[in-house]
Amino acid sequence: MSTRVDTQGMWDVSAGLPEQVAQAAIQANALGGLPLRHQIENIVVLGMGGSGISGDVLLAAAAPFMAVPVTVVKSYNLPAFVSRGTLVFAVSFSGDTEETLEASQLAYEQGAYLVVVTSGGELGKFADESAIPLIRVPSDIPQPRGAIGALSIPPLVVLEDIGLFPGATYWIDLAIAQLRRRRDQLLLSGNPAEVLAERLFGKIPVMHSAGSIGAAGALRWKAQINENVKSPAFYSVYPENCHNEITGWENLLPVTKENLAIVSLRHDGEHPQVYRRMEIGRTLLSEKVASYSEFRAEGDGDLAQLFDLIITGDFLSLHLSDLAGVDPGPVPILADLKGRLRSEL
Repeated sequence: MSTRVDTQGMWDVSAGLPEQVAQAAIQANALGGLPLRHQIENIVVLGMGGSGISGDVLLAAAAPFMAVPVTVVKSYNLPAFVSRGTLVFAVSFSGDTEETLEASQLAYEQGAYLVVVTSGGELGKFADESAIPLIRVPSDIPQPRGAIGALSIPPLVVLEDIGLFPGATYWIDLAIAQLRRRRDQLLLSGNPAEVLAERLFGKIPVMHSAGSIGAAGALRWKAQINENVKSPAFYSVYPENCHNEITGWENLLPVTKENLAIVSLRHDGEHPQVYRRMEIGRTLLSEKVASYSEFRAEGDGDLAQLFDLIITGDFLSLHLSDLAGVDPGPVPILADLKGRLRSEL
């Protein structure tokens, strides 16, 4: 039996996700200084890594129900359309993410409305000095990826307050209920995440899913395995991968059957033809990899099913880190990269 190494308390952070989401919804309520509904023509979400996935959550849970388009930007640059009719959510846990900080300042200069979600740093200072509406997230969360509830829920509440996403609080409540149900299951021995981790251990997982819900969920699984396990992982989304990736499993069978594993993340929002494509994909691909597994999201509504995928993937990555004897919290290579960027200025 392995001895768990977890110097930053990532297991406790993952188990506390339902309460984090609930607290984030309360904290973001009735934020002052927001624009009026008729002033907003489009929405942009800025963020990177564990903060940037807040944009993917918004795109999956809110964008399909809104009358204005949503763009997620994970870079230094802004789309040319950003102007006085744009509402920009600038999301950075540390407040020092250079891509987000630069893009936020550009958006401000171009006259966009901004809402900042951060624990502080230069972005928090910029918001304070510029009188930009600011939602402060708890600074005691050990890593940005552990703050997904604190970072991704506030924009949804703000959109409801403006009148762009009516019913957000209702969907958030359903997500919290599902998170609690799944969390309680995931704390039991022999739970689905633990069983799946044993199948995936020593393999390179490729997550397959569909639609904006699946894309956000699969990205989260990939990123959590990257950061918590320090291992490679990849993802792709139906139906696009039916037009390219599916042909890539024809060659190198000795390699793929030995080293790669597919995990299909399913949810209730799959288009009927996409459902058929995923069923056919299972038939075509299951014999070309070391293992082929499925996990089906549960919960009422898109947001609940997305967070069900998120918390399960988080626990999966922690079980994998446990099996590998890896401390899931620290990410020294990222600190090294940032240090090199600063030294080359």
